[in-house]
Amino acid sequence: MKKSENQNVLFITTKNTDYIRNTQEMALLTEKAGELAVLGSKSGSYVKRLAYVYFHLLLCPMKGYDTVFVGFSPQLVLPFWRWKFRGKTVVIDFFISVYDTMVCDRKKFRKGGAMAGICRWLDKRTLRGADLCICDTNAHGDYFSSEFDFPREKFRTLYLQADESIYYPRKTQKPREAQGRFVVLYFGSVLPLQGVEVITDAMRALAEDARFFFYFIGPASERIAASNIRYIDWLKQEQLAEYIACADLCLAGHFNAGIEKAKRTIPGKAYIYRAMEKPMILGDNPANRELFDESMEGIFFTPMGDARALTERILKVYEEKRW
Repeated sequence: MKKSENQNVLFITTKNTDYIRNTQEMALLTEKAGELAVLGSKSGSYVKRLAYVYFHLLLCPMKGYDTVFVGFSPQLVLPFWRWKFRGKTVVIDFFISVYDTMVCDRKKFRKGGAMAGICRWLDKRTLRGADLCICDTNAHGDYFSSEFDFPREKFRTLYLQADESIYYPRKTQKPREAQGRFVVLYFGSVLPLQGVEVITDAMRALAEDARFFFYFIGPASERIAASNIRYIDWLKQEQLAEYIACADLCLAGHFNAGIEKAKRTIPGKAYIYRAMEKPMILGDNPANRELFDESMEGIFFTPMGDARALTERILKVYEEKRW
């Protein structure tokens, strides 16, 4: 989209407007569009945000807009409101596939079942209503094009970005419990594709090893009782950044080898670790290699699904002290 006073854009999102993917896209649109209007809510309730968007779409005059950009979860908007955008260029952020997430990744619905069919219908109808689709990796663009029979040339890759007002390089003192030790950190929401069981097995192999101290930040279902492992359920982003700053090595992933989506996604935490200039271990997959390789300082790969290999990689980084 070229800068033009005549190129007016309506940005629609059902995700909270301060979500990092939204702010990233809104900043780009502010730079490139003539005028940008945002339709979204900061409510903590998804139902309330969706109701807000639907209500205001009903009343919104479209005459002044040239382009409609539907952000996170366009499946909740475009299939039902495409008539409203007639004559406009429609761009969507196909950040996730409902079918891939609910059927293949989280396995909430059975493949071939009625609910799986609805999920696939939502994805296909959403894509067919768009003139251009944004995805987060080239690997996802390839998959979405093949899986949902949508032209590959209509996809553009926009990689995620960390919020550098929060996540930036800094020096900080390690907590007393970790002082004098090599600190390994992981944080995450413990989704299946993250492969938390691989991380847990690696920590178990190094439990009570006085050289190491592990921070696991997230709602872990399995907790190892060891003096060198601390679990933290939740932290504000500013607090999380302080813990990352004191780490010697961070675990990015994804490490689940059984979920195909894990191979097509660059973990959001990888962007955060890189912004803070922290060494990290990534799962060896096509998506991660779109942006990272071993020639980069502090970048290490390990086979997905292999806790022993992850343990050995942690030990090797410690021994070589290449960070």
